[in-house]
Amino acid sequence: MAKAAERLVRLLTERSLYLAAAESCTAGLVADALVQIPGASGCFWGSFVCYTPQAKIQMLGLGKETLNRYGLVSEETARAMAVGALERSGADAAVSVTGLAGGGSAGAERVPPGTVWIAAALRRDGPELCTAAVFHFKGRRNKVRQQAARKALEMIIDFLG
Repeated sequence: MAKAAERLVRLLTERSLYLAAAESCTAGLVADALVQIPGASGCFWGSFVCYTPQAKIQMLGLGKETLNRYGLVSEETARAMAVGALERSGADAAVSVTGLAGGGSAGAERVPPGTVWIAAALRRDGPELCTAAVFHFKGRRNKVRQQAARKALEMIIDFLG
């Protein structure tokens, strides 16, 4: 994960961009990976750790109707989290992670453990540009969380291309 974090810090710094993260199942692992890299303070705005539905609503402005209709682990929620992070932070880019790592997590009846949605968003003059993808990671809870954080870093790198 360190190599992806280094690459992302370098890319953001070269482009004079700031990144915000909105993390649910990763609970700050994306932020932790980035701040281990010297110079991250010049390109990393910070992270919203929104572990509960109420936190997603209060911190990121997600609508209850989005969560009720699509669920916590969905493309729509991941996209709304990324856009919410952009809006609430003022950063230039955002990445969000929402998923079911396993071990009795809420929402288990809708998606299998290891299912994670990641979204990346970029601020534009008009509407934000946003992409999202679903991943199915294998392993125990913390392994899924680590894989999701690594993939989030890789996804925002690819998105900024």
